[in-house]
Amino acid sequence: MTNNQYNEKIQILIKWAKAYYVDDNPIATDEEYDILNREILDFENNNPTLVNENSPTQRVGGIVLDNFNKASHLSRMWSQEDIFNTQELEDWIKRASKVVDNMNFICEPKFDGASLNIIYENGKLKQAISRGDGSIGEDVTNNVKTIQSIPLTIEYDGLIEIRGEVVIRKDDFNKINKQRAENNEALFANPRNAAAGSLRQLDSSITAKRKLFFQAWGIGENTLDYATSMEVMNFIYSLGFTKPPMQILCNSVEEIENVYHEIISKRDSIQMGLDGMVIKIDSLESQTDLGYTVKYPKWSCAYKFPAVEKVTTVKDIILQVGRTGVITPVAVVEPTFIDGSTVERATLHNFDEIARLNLKINDQVIIIKSGDIIPKITKVLEDRRDGTQIDILHPTSCPKCNSELLDEDILIKCQNLDCEARVVNSIIYFASKNCMNIDGLGNKIVELLVNKNIIKDVLDLYSLKYEDLDGLESFKEKKINNLLNAIEATKKTELSRLINALGIEHIGEVASKQICLEYGLDILNVTFEQLNSLDGIGEQMANSLLEFIRVNNSIMQKLFDIIDPIIEEKILVAENPFKDKTIVLTGTMSVSRGIIKKELEALGAKVSGSVSKKTDYLIYGEDAGSKYDKAISLNVTTITEEEMKGMIDDN
Repeated sequence: MTNNQYNEKIQILIKWAKAYYVDDNPIATDEEYDILNREILDFENNNPTLVNENSPTQRVGGIVLDNFNKASHLSRMWSQEDIFNTQELEDWIKRASKVVDNMNFICEPKFDGASLNIIYENGKLKQAISRGDGSIGEDVTNNVKTIQSIPLTIEYDGLIEIRGEVVIRKDDFNKINKQRAENNEALFANPRNAAAGSLRQLDSSITAKRKLFFQAWGIGENTLDYATSMEVMNFIYSLGFTKPPMQILCNSVEEIENVYHEIISKRDSIQMGLDGMVIKIDSLESQTDLGYTVKYPKWSCAYKFPAVEKVTTVKDIILQVGRTGVITPVAVVEPTFIDGSTVERATLHNFDEIARLNLKINDQVIIIKSGDIIPKITKVLEDRRDGTQIDILHPTSCPKCNSELLDEDILIKCQNLDCEARVVNSIIYFASKNCMNIDGLGNKIVELLVNKNIIKDVLDLYSLKYEDLDGLESFKEKKINNLLNAIEATKKTELSRLINALGIEHIGEVASKQICLEYGLDILNVTFEQLNSLDGIGEQMANSLLEFIRVNNSIMQKLFDIIDPIIEEKILVAENPFKDKTIVLTGTMSVSRGIIKKELEALGAKVSGSVSKKTDYLIYGEDAGSKYDKAISLNVTTITEEEMKGMIDDN
């Protein structure tokens, strides 16, 4: 076989593999495929320097790992904001229209599988990472290389992240479960669970047998130069990725609704499981202008399908204690098969919800579940009561530590930092990056230290000694010293950062800073009237803080003594042209925009990343681009960096 014949046969084998694995329409017998595959493999074994990287033989199928390594995405994988009806759709569009005009929307099915990020470098598949928390996932590269619908090479220079959903077609799912039943193995509850489980097999040969399918829906890091998301995705499909069964451009609520109901009507005939429809604003410039919340992009949402409803019986109410001590009632229900899985519990959110539903133990209820939504009770069937119903009472003590609970009617909380149910999470939160930022004190380490009874609350972190950690699994001298130094480095931190790190219900970073600027260390003696007098601090926030201080006064005082926090001084911003103004920076300045941003914020300005009708000033430097053009179109006042400095000097 010559090298040219070898490459020609590779193209034939790729075509046959695509027809079988991707199109689900075989055009060659298994015997023909195996013979050609062996011919190609023989040539490659005899000519290792001529192996084509795109050869189907290069798809891994026999590597066994001990575990998966963590890996970071080049850019964050965001969640989607969920909407459930026409009113919520209109509200979402109305919010976007405050920033951008003349919107077109891409509507396409939302696949119910396992999200995946694939990184290509100079055309070669470099790494594949599961979604994880959106920033860090698991490296599943070996398994992903077995998926025939994912190209091993693409025509693209540089780095690009291609995102999508790993799914199992319904027919293949049924075949897998049939085989598992014959082998006396536990059946998968639904195709989504099967896809996620298959992607995380430590033995890639098992993944290779599962006939996983990849449906691309977006990109992350890239150097593409297109104006619309539709153009971007058409380019991605041209690289060898499969286009979704429906992808329609709309420009009104009516058109979006029509597509939504069309997808619902075709849901059963589409081979991949769906749980809704994704709506994206098409313009990439508009996407940039809208930006992101802390959880999801403002330019995209998931219009979820109507929930599946079933009737079941509430057998009991159990109480869960969260990180901040909030007690959440959970209904234990008669096991009910719904939307592909058996439901045995349903969230009730809070006791106000129980009162609203007039729920009692032994009631028959309607329960819904839709996609990722936790099963929820929507209605009590009071006409079916038979006299065996039992009232649900507010708890007065914590189910874990027996401490007295703060009862806010809607929320009931355990404020005890030593509570067994919340101690691990409270320490994890205390040590997190946005709080005390104790490098090296991750989730697993905290769990280990608590389980070994080395620490029992945040206060114990500051009494840790070298000998407490020496001998623990994976703890070497350098790691121990680094952790102890990181804890020591938190001393002399700002008081507001310490208060925020305590995880007080309703009291976040902004409120912590505001209260600490006003009262400093006297926060331990602050009154309800003092707190309630502060702008933005309402009754609920004041009561929550006061109850937390009452329960944890001793711990807080000891933390103050040990950490000796910095008391920030309240600086009153004098009147100036930029106080309370919304400002956008664009173009190249004489110094970095970060420096100018800090200078403006010190003057009481709010610096935004996108231009809107609410922008007061656009300050621009050299090579100002689309933001400048948009500011002009919206009649926003535009000034140069020099004009900005002049306004500050004049003031």
